[in-house]
Amino acid sequence: MSEIRNNWSREEIRAIYDRPLLQLVLDAADVHRRHHKFGEVQISSLLSVKTGGCSEDCAYCPQAARYHTGVKVHALMKTEDVVAAAQNAKQGGASRFCMGAAWREVRDNRDFDRVLDMVKEVNKLDMEVCCTLGMLTPHQAERLAEAGLYAYNHNVDTSEEHYSEVITTRTYNDRLNTLANVRQAGISVCSGGIIGLGETHDDRIGMLFTLATLPAHPDSVPINVLVPVAGTPLAENKRVPFDELVRMIATARIIMPHSAVRLSAGRLELSIAEQAMCFMAGANSIFAGDKLLTTPNPEYNSDMDMFRMLGLTPKAAFADGTPQDRRKAVPHEAN
Repeated sequence: MSEIRNNWSREEIRAIYDRPLLQLVLDAADVHRRHHKFGEVQISSLLSVKTGGCSEDCAYCPQAARYHTGVKVHALMKTEDVVAAAQNAKQGGASRFCMGAAWREVRDNRDFDRVLDMVKEVNKLDMEVCCTLGMLTPHQAERLAEAGLYAYNHNVDTSEEHYSEVITTRTYNDRLNTLANVRQAGISVCSGGIIGLGETHDDRIGMLFTLATLPAHPDSVPINVLVPVAGTPLAENKRVPFDELVRMIATARIIMPHSAVRLSAGRLELSIAEQAMCFMAGANSIFAGDKLLTTPNPEYNSDMDMFRMLGLTPKAAFADGTPQDRRKAVPHEAN
């Protein structure tokens, strides 16, 4: 049940996904206890360092320039302001600080040089530094690694079959190529997806299949629930039922035992009891702070109250090793 495998079939994943919900949660909890400290949850903070004006057409995203969502375009933040935000996040209990820029891809210019400076400065706070900047070349991934980047987020979003229904300005392989570049640079891979995009259960299984059959499982797998935003094509999509979120978390936990499974966007809509069931099902990472890029998120104080109630413990930074340690163990890429 808890063997680390990269050869899962869609049929095997479906058989797990389709188990009766409480049995699935119990099975996932068992796997979780074998591979992680039960009750230890990583707190991450996400800051939009460059907001809006993106050329992509992601149907869920309020930062796409082509949609009228009320999101104001902001140029790249000053490094000192980013460091101040990271300090506040650390004081709130976060051990990982992620910087997001609304770019289609990274360009080799002064803005990228400034992001590299941000990575170096936030590193001095002894936090795990993460970025999500769009597509990367191998050389750009190496530069981020040299700057001390711990993790890079690049979600696959949905299944390969459903992808073109959500995004047309890049391909699924573009996503996978960036993940390969990140992995080869020795940077921790953070990749998951979003449910509620109009996908089927087969698409959700397909997304998990993609992640679980990579050369190495992502170190972190965010499971996001769509937060519909007025002005985007998916603004009228219905809210995903809570049990379907739990089913995704539990299945991800079983097929990717070592990965952190992150309860991400959409958490604001969950009660403490619902979040508790997600933690039982194997979620062991959250985003904290009042925003996830541009969408609302629970504040640090309310999360700390929840941690005390449930007996959860924040995970320390670098508990799984330093970036240098990780780069000594880069998985071999299949030809």
